[in-house]
Amino acid sequence: MEYTVQKLGALAGVSTRTLRYYDEIELLKPARINSSGYRIYGEKEVDALQQILFYRELGVSLEEIKEIVSSPDFDSVAALKEHREKLLEKQRQLDQLIKNVNATILSAEGRMTMSDQEKFEGFKKKLVDDNEKKYGAEIREKYGDAAIDESNRKLMNMSEKDYEQLQALEQKMFTLLAEAIETGDPSSEIAQQAADLHKKWLCFHWKEYNKDAHANLAQMYVDDERFTAYYDKQKKGTAVFLRDAILIYTAKQQ
Repeated sequence: MEYTVQKLGALAGVSTRTLRYYDEIELLKPARINSSGYRIYGEKEVDALQQILFYRELGVSLEEIKEIVSSPDFDSVAALKEHREKLLEKQRQLDQLIKNVNATILSAEGRMTMSDQEKFEGFKKKLVDDNEKKYGAEIREKYGDAAIDESNRKLMNMSEKDYEQLQALEQKMFTLLAEAIETGDPSSEIAQQAADLHKKWLCFHWKEYNKDAHANLAQMYVDDERFTAYYDKQKKGTAVFLRDAILIYTAKQQ
């Protein structure tokens, strides 16, 4: 089968503008241009578009997708298997949230009782799963399975009050960091307050606080671009500034 831009767009549920843009950035080129000047796509391009849409559904950027699918080592079958595993993980997370919503409805209708911990179980499970997917391999290698498993257990067992306090701590830390960065001094009082809040935030996750582990984690925020992106999402340079503030803070700890 061969498809024009209009027919392929209708088949895949994407706009013709999107397909033309994919052509412009050389992410998905047509098989040929016919005598009338129309883009014509074949089975190979259909399969490639399916892969692109799978990656888009998983939140991968177009730049990253282009790099992946254009690699000489790209294996379409292996990629499909990876898509399946990631989609199944999303399904498990959604199933947990649906279960949580159903229980909340029954509780609201007076047909069952629901503890405060149960109300947030789905959200906490998703947070744990997301962290494992993004950073699991690195942090388990650095701190060991026992420490990470214990951290996950602590998060899952948090009460509603503890969970809200955890979120508030992180938000306050980011607010202080934004102000502290303007001073340019990681040893300033406000920067050290932010570092102390980071310690308190960690204590919600760790079995016990360790200043060396705290300093090592701060360094990881700079060394690993995913951590850097998380801390720099509001202001570039936050990860480095926080690292420097924490190194000063931990050097003062007994």
